[in-house]
Amino acid sequence: MVTVEANVGPGLPGMHIVGLGDAAVKESRDRIRTALANTAMPWPRTKIMVSLSPAHLPKAGSHFDLPIALTVVGSLDPRAQARLKRTMFMGELALDGTLRRVEGILPMLLRSRAPGGDDGPDTVVVPRANAAEAALLGRGDILVAGTLPEVWRWVVGEGHLDPAPAASRGGAPAGAAPDFADIAGQLLERDAMEIAAAGGHHVMMVGPPGSGKSMLAERLPGILPEMSVGEQIETTALHSAAGISRGHIVAHRPFIAPHPSLTRVELIGGGSGVPQPGAVSQAHNGVLFLDEASEIAAGVLDSLRIPLETGRVVHRRSRREVIYPAHFQLILAANPCPCGSAGERCSCQPGQRARHLANISGPLRDRMDIFIPTTAQSAVVSPRGSESSAEIAQRVAAARDRAQHRWARAGVSAAVNARVSSTVLRRDFPPDEETVITLQGLLKDGELTQRGVDKVLKLAWTVADLAGEDQPRIDHLDRALALRASHMVGAGAGAVA
Repeated sequence: MVTVEANVGPGLPGMHIVGLGDAAVKESRDRIRTALANTAMPWPRTKIMVSLSPAHLPKAGSHFDLPIALTVVGSLDPRAQARLKRTMFMGELALDGTLRRVEGILPMLLRSRAPGGDDGPDTVVVPRANAAEAALLGRGDILVAGTLPEVWRWVVGEGHLDPAPAASRGGAPAGAAPDFADIAGQLLERDAMEIAAAGGHHVMMVGPPGSGKSMLAERLPGILPEMSVGEQIETTALHSAAGISRGHIVAHRPFIAPHPSLTRVELIGGGSGVPQPGAVSQAHNGVLFLDEASEIAAGVLDSLRIPLETGRVVHRRSRREVIYPAHFQLILAANPCPCGSAGERCSCQPGQRARHLANISGPLRDRMDIFIPTTAQSAVVSPRGSESSAEIAQRVAAARDRAQHRWARAGVSAAVNARVSSTVLRRDFPPDEETVITLQGLLKDGELTQRGVDKVLKLAWTVADLAGEDQPRIDHLDRALALRASHMVGAGAGAVA
């Protein structure tokens, strides 16, 4: 929270802003003075000192325009003091006094009601252009305004401002994912994607060009459960902080597919000044698709390891720490070799094949759940090829509901099987003796790591949930082991199962 103060007193006419403001904050002096002049509002003809507190933290953004303007004008009218002290303002000023929308408004609104704070504002005023985002919170203390004079009249008790819910009735823009009914054949691949959706599992696909990797990934959000209001608020807040929301509510599972040339900052987030959410946080509650994974730098890919484990990204800066959530489903896709033609048709040199996919390290592969080899030959017309995403989504929802009820008995609020802790999995829902013997043998032979054992158990539970079973059987375990068989894809990288 930033407190804006203004002192108008003797001295040469001019406006000075202190408090580590960036260029946008410094330039607000000219925008504010012009807006006040064009709206016939008073401007002090003396020295104006504006302070942004706490002074040791850098300030960035044009949303300080409105509070600075009101603080300066309010110094000339005692009627304004009462409301200025208990109200949070944000908004960029146009030269004619119009309030323009600002990015990152949802995180600010959420912070204004942070638990445990006694210094929170009684009311929040935001630009009318941000009304759709503000209305998502459903709070009666958020008001919207279109111009600076409109806000000023409310501040001095001469006008009225509309609450955010009444100001915005528009729904979220359409953003439905493509339908699985568009895919012909691909039976094994479709089944694997259904299992991934039901359990929230990460997937790696390797296959020649045109074998449907991108088509499968793009359709995954369409079979995931609809977002709750809480998830919409979280995701929209992250998109707003990243500057990609454009004022829209994120009502559908996000599908983030950055270019393979992305940097570590673009993937994880960061940057100078205020750290920005990266692709992993933009994909929160949705899907992160990294196509042509063989072209992504190894260091960039390895930076995924901690977010995959913890579900969050921590950015540490001087005297502060910024944490962004990052619960997403990761989909990696790559060709089997540089030429893309695996098997006898491959024209690559042995050294090229050996180095291909070496950028995907063993520890990262070990964090993937499902490995799918895709083949162009499987894309043939079949009766099941017409099954729609809506039909698959019903089975996915039923499986997730079964899993949530099961974990709730152990006092765990895990949304999906993939996020259940290994302790709960082994302590409260131990596998049967046959499963234990099988997994112990694979672990002893080095075909599975300890993390791989947990991944297989979680996969087996997901397969059992889709089958409507209360306990995984040996055939469910076999299916999970087949999905986990990483030696079937990208052998050149020396994968760990």
